[in-house]
Amino acid sequence: MKALVYTGPKELVYRDVAEPNPSAGQALIDLDCSGICGSDMHAYLGHDERRPAPLILGHEAAGVIQAGPEAGRRVTINPLVSCGVCEACAEGRDNICPSRRIISMPPVEGSFAERLAMRMENLVTVPEHVPLWQAALTEPMACGWHAVKLALRMSHRAPDQMHAVVLGGGAIGIGSALSLAALGVTSVTVLETNPRRLARLRRDLPQFEFHASFEESGSKAPDLVIDAVGFAPTREIATAIVKPGGIIAHIGLGEATGGLDVRRMTLQEITFCGTYTYTAEDFRDTAAAIFRGDFGDFKWVEQRSLSEGAQAFADLLDGRVDAGKIVLMT
Repeated sequence: MKALVYTGPKELVYRDVAEPNPSAGQALIDLDCSGICGSDMHAYLGHDERRPAPLILGHEAAGVIQAGPEAGRRVTINPLVSCGVCEACAEGRDNICPSRRIISMPPVEGSFAERLAMRMENLVTVPEHVPLWQAALTEPMACGWHAVKLALRMSHRAPDQMHAVVLGGGAIGIGSALSLAALGVTSVTVLETNPRRLARLRRDLPQFEFHASFEESGSKAPDLVIDAVGFAPTREIATAIVKPGGIIAHIGLGEATGGLDVRRMTLQEITFCGTYTYTAEDFRDTAAAIFRGDFGDFKWVEQRSLSEGAQAFADLLDGRVDAGKIVLMT
């Protein structure tokens, strides 16, 4: 089969690779598409020691079961595999299972390929009326859904009384904004510094305010800041703008340290919440929201061919992409 293989920093090759060999309890899936995630970009740049070359990246995927009693079933794939028996899993917090793993980390190859083997319990059926490329967005959208649910649980204000600011206009940030709206937060501002992307998001998602900076927005201090970027400068912005008693939900994994004003967080009782991926329940709930059309038509997403994936990564790196997400079609 063909796959887009990461062979070293800033190097991707579209080439023939061995077919996956499903084990007991797994399905072989003909992949329709797979989205490019920020974590794929980190690996592409050589910044993720967990993803050494050579490796097939990608984990945001959807396709059709190839064989067996469920052949022809259209599915979106939860790429996070947990043990199912530990304390975290028993509590429904399988995303923090100590033995969790995700496809696209050795020894498991990722979804930038024509086929993938995945255990059946990680598959969610996609209705016929939903395009598979939209179903593949369940994974990044679920990250925002999970973060918003955690933050709302911590808030002392009702969702419709909150103002939220999202840092970053990529798929995680847009997914967070759409999840905020779906879960009742009506006042949402998104900050995005890429001028091309900013212009497109303003056109494609008019229900939100988009600005290049918080100062430009003229926004009041938010009750909630979602950092969908995760670099020191965005954490610095988050701790500076959130109102006293407010919440920072931190999704982005840009860099590990720097940016937090711990003194202000302490003196103003600001809650900082790390938020990692999603639970299996969050994934199913997000898929259901996509299938209902709760998140709109996804005009902010761009489709490209998997065979042209190397160019897509290069364009993302150089800031030539105005879309919030690129989905690679097999």
